[in-house]
Amino acid sequence: MKQFLDNDFMLQNDTAKHLFHDYSENLPLIDYHCHISQKEIFENRRYNNIAEVWLGGKNPDGSYFGDHYKWRVMRSNGVPEELVTGDADPYDKFVAFTEALQMAVGNPMYHWCNLELKKYFGIDKPLTPANCKEIWDKTSDMLKNDPSLTVRGIIEKSNVKYIGTTDDPVDDLLYHEKIAADPSINFMVCPSYRPDKAINIQKEGFFDYIKKLAKVVGKEDLESCSEVCAALNDRVDYFKAHGARATDHGIDYVPFKLCSMEEADAIYKKAKSGESLTKDEIDKYQTTVLLSLARKYKKEGFVMEIHYSCTRNVNEKMFRKEGPDTGFDMIAKSNCGDELAMFLSELDKTDELPKTIIFSLDHNDFNLIGTCMGAFQANEEHIRSRIQMGAAWWFLDTRDGMEEQMRSLGNLGLLGNFVGMLTDSRSFLSYTRHDYFRRIMCNLIGKWVEDGEYPADEEALKKIVAGISYNNAAEYFNIK
Repeated sequence: MKQFLDNDFMLQNDTAKHLFHDYSENLPLIDYHCHISQKEIFENRRYNNIAEVWLGGKNPDGSYFGDHYKWRVMRSNGVPEELVTGDADPYDKFVAFTEALQMAVGNPMYHWCNLELKKYFGIDKPLTPANCKEIWDKTSDMLKNDPSLTVRGIIEKSNVKYIGTTDDPVDDLLYHEKIAADPSINFMVCPSYRPDKAINIQKEGFFDYIKKLAKVVGKEDLESCSEVCAALNDRVDYFKAHGARATDHGIDYVPFKLCSMEEADAIYKKAKSGESLTKDEIDKYQTTVLLSLARKYKKEGFVMEIHYSCTRNVNEKMFRKEGPDTGFDMIAKSNCGDELAMFLSELDKTDELPKTIIFSLDHNDFNLIGTCMGAFQANEEHIRSRIQMGAAWWFLDTRDGMEEQMRSLGNLGLLGNFVGMLTDSRSFLSYTRHDYFRRIMCNLIGKWVEDGEYPADEEALKKIVAGISYNNAAEYFNIK
């Protein structure tokens, strides 16, 4: 029987072990999409206990911080909400989570948590209800006293070279300025531009948000779609001046419905007057704004990231009680392949298609994305795989999901050019997800080599594995 979580964890053949340990394991990390706090990085926050890191709590404004992946595990084990996002004692929360985690056989959460305990705290035995008090005491002591376990210490211990946070166009990016000016911080922290609130004209609070956007560009209000586009483009410039090189669009589906700017202005004014919009009108407004932004991204050298196929806040009662991003979302069935292709084509025909990474939560879209992006790889700038299939994301970042995504990309594109993994996380300990991904990737490629499906060509294999682990993302995001 193989030992749990040993040095060759998930590496099931000799080639996989060689590829991981010699070409991947020690490379730096590029975490190009996450949700961690730049304020906590600058202030070098120190946590009091493992529950604060893993399970979080409430911010002063009533919103939550923490890992909704873990909250879902707890709810699935019948844990009362008071112990999930409530004000219960942190140790009681940790015990409840430990009891739930023991039931998570087959769930990557089980692996992630134990990898974190091993990497950051030197604990090489699985977390169980029997030893949770011992582990609580050890981790609490280390978090309070070990200089390598402050927020910055954790990042440095994880060998992170670049962090791409997720930031709203109205954000002042103050802490990005402070981080950039601090010579003691030896890793990059750059904002990523996420303008969802200015695109979702159909959602509650849209025009309240527009007033905030107007204010940061020196206006009282924005009276048309064209003014919204101009304000968003203005903020792209502001983000670029603060080191941004990537964007993030979390959209329900990929819209594509062309219209003139005059028609988009009329749709905007109709919504502003309080009238309801048809789906056709919503799609026209969103398409207009997204195309305007994509053209600006191309001009400024930004990578456009598109995440779609998620239905959010499906449990209305819990959404009203707990708010967004608290674990009540699900995979949506995607039917937007034609729209995705038309969107890319509209930009490509005027040479305004930026580097683009496409993520879907529906695994059935992997082949669709692979064939679609293959139609738009030709470019005069010699960019390798300028359109990327994003890593298996959110509910898909399991071993099965990662393998399926890489097999699809290998079947239909150039897996060797893949920009690799991201955490998409709110936890500073979650960098072990890169280790998890790298092991799965090396095991998959190693199996192909051992099965005689790819030659044991050391030079080529090193280039492929080191590329997927680090080099491709460094090149793609222009990280020196």
